[in-house]
Amino acid sequence: MSRKINRREFIKTAGSGLLTLGALLSTSRCRASQERPNIIFILADDLGYGELGCYRQSKIKTPHLDRMAQEGMKFTQHYSGSAVCAPARCTLLTGLHTGHAYIRDNDEMRERGDVWHDPNLEGQRPIPEDTITIATLLQRAGYHTAAIGKWGLGGPDSPGHPNKHGFDLFFGYLCQRVAHNYYPTHLWKNNQKYILEGNEYFFPHQKFPPDKDPYDPQAYQAYRGKIYSVDVMMEEALHFIEENKSHPFFLYLALPLPHVALQVPDDSLQEYQGQFPETPYLGEKGYLPHPTPRAAYAAMISRLDREVGRVMNLLKKLGLEEKTLVIFTSDNGPTYAGGVDYEFFNSAGPLRGLKGSLYEGGIRVPLLVKWPGQVKPGTVSDHVSAFWDFLPTFIEIIGRPTPVETDGISMLPTWLGHPEKQITHEYLYWELHGQQAVRWGDWKGIRRSPEKEIELYNLRTDISEAHNLANQHPEIVAKIQEIMSTARTESELFPLIRKKAKPSSKNS
Repeated sequence: MSRKINRREFIKTAGSGLLTLGALLSTSRCRASQERPNIIFILADDLGYGELGCYRQSKIKTPHLDRMAQEGMKFTQHYSGSAVCAPARCTLLTGLHTGHAYIRDNDEMRERGDVWHDPNLEGQRPIPEDTITIATLLQRAGYHTAAIGKWGLGGPDSPGHPNKHGFDLFFGYLCQRVAHNYYPTHLWKNNQKYILEGNEYFFPHQKFPPDKDPYDPQAYQAYRGKIYSVDVMMEEALHFIEENKSHPFFLYLALPLPHVALQVPDDSLQEYQGQFPETPYLGEKGYLPHPTPRAAYAAMISRLDREVGRVMNLLKKLGLEEKTLVIFTSDNGPTYAGGVDYEFFNSAGPLRGLKGSLYEGGIRVPLLVKWPGQVKPGTVSDHVSAFWDFLPTFIEIIGRPTPVETDGISMLPTWLGHPEKQITHEYLYWELHGQQAVRWGDWKGIRRSPEKEIELYNLRTDISEAHNLANQHPEIVAKIQEIMSTARTESELFPLIRKKAKPSSKNS
């Protein structure tokens, strides 16, 4: 039986946890502890709990990720740190949930001007320069580190730039808004703009012109460019792996797929053309129009899967497969915007809610872990975990005590097949623009705003959160309410109760 532990107790016992690691790594199926693995963390963007074949998706093909599940461990009760992009990434990198994290919502800092139409105003609210991240700790331990993809925690020349937070290399989108277009004029390589020749600037939130034919494919050419951003980011990622094949490395590969806008090259789109009934998407729910939105969305997920396969094939080619821990997950649940037909694809599976909601569909996400020789192939775990658990897990793997306070608990015993040694959370906590949610054992409490009553669900018997049991269990509601009060510290930037509505990009 695993035992529950609260945050304070975990901090006191973090050092003794390393002794457990030593015992685990001394078993016959584990390599010597001094042989530190490479770590590749692949983060999808807005990928729902039900959008992979290994999580019962039937319409979209994801063979490489399905193989990863077969060759590693699949988690059924893993949670993101938030239901939108920036705070989820902050919890992941810092090991703090949104009751303690610096970034607790998307924040465009509109006081700078018209951020949506001024292409020079890049970046969201930055994390402070003294923030300790996973990359900071791995870099100090001798790892070569790279963040490739979408950042969202600070723009150019800001305190939140990834080079200031443990990453030797950054390549990709610093700004979440710029990432709404897969054909941008530029990306960033560290502090320098990386120009994508042939891509012209266009606004990534526009409606289809009323004087054009929505069934004419040529009418959509204005929403394309010559260079697809994911292609160049992937080349950089593969180059980083090859360049560091003889040295421990940490690659944070935060690809923007399948976040809208619906844009994907023809070589991926053709696989799904004609496969589904289609109605052109004309931009009514934001982002860019597309003539075959279902085919485009499916193709974006399959292209994400293809890129994961390229990483896996390169590791095998370089002889790094057994030396590399690979994690795949998503930053939050599936979107409701931009022409995505989440009902058609059953994107959230059996879960209620979507991106932006603290119901299960907004925060419960896929998690696949592959580590040959360490993680037993084909295993499925119902261990309850969250984004803030990755920091203590990685630090335990490399045999270092964590020098920072964390809300996380190492998942390593579960990964290595010793669930009886796994310490579990007393509770998990989330907050997001006035919403609060708590998971306490099998119970889930959610309050959609500070003025509303707490709803209560038993996830063991009601994974869809269809039956509110608050009136039948007032004592459990009282416990949830206590946690909602004590699990957080107040934030001046992101107060639960706001006197005046704070502008926020919910779709970043």
